[in-house]
Amino acid sequence: MSRRSVFLTLLAVGVAAAFAAGAVAGEGKKNDKHFQYAIGLWGDLPYSDTQAQVGVPNLVDDMNNADIEFSVHDGDLKAGNAITGSVTPTTCQTAREPTIYSQGLGYFNALEKPAVFTPGDNDWTDCDRTSNGGFNDLFQLQYERNLFFSTDRSLGEHPMKMEVQSDKSCLGTNDPTGANTFMTACSENRRWRFKDVTYATLNVQGTCNNRCSSGTGDAAGDEAEYQAREKADEAWLDETFDQATTDNSAAVMVIWQADPGFDTAGFQGAPKRDPRTLVETDGNPDGFHDILSNLRARTIAFRRPVVLVHGDSHYFMIDKPLLDAQGRRVENFTRGETFGDHAFPAANKDWDTTDVNWVKVLVDPHGRDVFAFQPQIVPANRVAVPAP
Repeated sequence: MSRRSVFLTLLAVGVAAAFAAGAVAGEGKKNDKHFQYAIGLWGDLPYSDTQAQVGVPNLVDDMNNADIEFSVHDGDLKAGNAITGSVTPTTCQTAREPTIYSQGLGYFNALEKPAVFTPGDNDWTDCDRTSNGGFNDLFQLQYERNLFFSTDRSLGEHPMKMEVQSDKSCLGTNDPTGANTFMTACSENRRWRFKDVTYATLNVQGTCNNRCSSGTGDAAGDEAEYQAREKADEAWLDETFDQATTDNSAAVMVIWQADPGFDTAGFQGAPKRDPRTLVETDGNPDGFHDILSNLRARTIAFRRPVVLVHGDSHYFMIDKPLLDAQGRRVENFTRGETFGDHAFPAANKDWDTTDVNWVKVLVDPHGRDVFAFQPQIVPANRVAVPAP
């Protein structure tokens, strides 16, 4: 065969192959099977006037300029204790405007894409601290339910519809003193499916998940509240994995506030825990053993990628800390911790925007690991090394 004949033959094969590839790609596009998208994660903000007035607005602008489908804030709209002399709201009071809650709502609704929020301990369980005004924590949670979670829609300029845990299995109160409690919906627990991936938020809190004292003014947490919410959280987690299995989801992402601790290190103040039994070993009431054990069991049974996103310890981290009962790495589990305030000394107020950043997650439902994480250092919030 001449060189010209060989060339024409190869050219014909190449055209045929290209046509075949185009037909497959076209079919995939028609059936919406091939896609990739990004989401944003943040939390534990703002913790100071500078963060509230400068850092978080810069972060919101940065997310609005990014190509993301939605964002999730994993809790804590304020610091653990009120800040004396603060211009922006830092206590848990709700009688005067602005409040930490209306301020947070303003941030969420300034986001162009759907914005999801799950409460943090500083928003409600720690509100009974004397420094925060000595408010009843259950009243604060009910206030958040009424403000942020009164419909089946997310927050943001263009909200999305979500599934809501509507059965009355959590404790609530409309009495600021907490004297008259009632069973109510755990409406802060949400679930949604976006392009073959299942997402869910759970109300799981730092400070022992409301089982221990949050500080001066709180004797020992609220065991009755914890027990009711724990059962609801377990049910919502089970339903999430059941739904993901039924839908043949490529992966599951669970978002809650607390750092439950995964080992005996107690890194960044996390609870110390036996990694095999998941029993807390530091002597504090264990508010996470049951939900963490259930998450481990469901993750192993699901076999596909599962990510737990949380804040609480204020240290950006992506790792695989979960072991099974035999001490083997649970390979399909990933922990993603978002950025958060690191409380620089008062003399260095200009540093307060240093950790006001977010995490972009690239999602490829047809990729092996589905999720890839990119820390987003907000250019306008850089201090030590200003953006070029």
